[in-house]
Amino acid sequence: MSRSERLLDLVQTLRRHRLPVSGKTLAGELGVSIRTLYRDIATLQGQGAPIEGEAGLGYVLKPGFMLPPLMFTDEEIEAIVLGSRWVAKQPDNRLSRAAADALAKIAAVLPEDLREDLDASTLLVGPRSGASEGIDLAAVRQAIRDERKLAITYSDAGGAGSERIVWPFALGFFDKVRVMVAWCEMRRDFRHFRTDRIAALNATGLRYPKRRQALLKQWRATLPDAPQR
Repeated sequence: MSRSERLLDLVQTLRRHRLPVSGKTLAGELGVSIRTLYRDIATLQGQGAPIEGEAGLGYVLKPGFMLPPLMFTDEEIEAIVLGSRWVAKQPDNRLSRAAADALAKIAAVLPEDLREDLDASTLLVGPRSGASEGIDLAAVRQAIRDERKLAITYSDAGGAGSERIVWPFALGFFDKVRVMVAWCEMRRDFRHFRTDRIAALNATGLRYPKRRQALLKQWRATLPDAPQR
């Protein structure tokens, strides 16, 4: 077990005890030596955890304490690195920069041992595909967040163009393409629009009449593997 996992387990163990619990009891529950336990308690206190008590009297974690988001298991570190590296290779430039910045911010405030694990991760992401977007994907993401309609010029697989008003509510990222999932006013149904086939995109500023969560739920119910009711 890594040190970060051990500290996480200690916090969770303290949470289970509402009254002060002795160091000997804690060490037994965690399977560590009493010396290691005292060192770990001091580490958590130094990081701001409100653990009260001392050796011989017992320890208690004050209620309301939220785990700092900087305590990760080894696999959580790998997931963060792999996910951030993958997003950083996407053609959505603003999202790509945000992923790199987020990873740098996390690394800057991690404990030294976890920072070393972050830097030494051997999970790699392949090079960015050569596909390019004709639109700004950040505008699509903004429309989804704001639940606003978009006016698009779209070309199908055969090259035929059309003007559409759509209600975007999801954006799928695949290895070579990005797909906007939306309700299409012209087709009066859900449609999937490859973003590399969107020639033009304009924000209308008009709010669509449903919440994006409701649209997402309805769309999922139409998928082939959706449970039958």
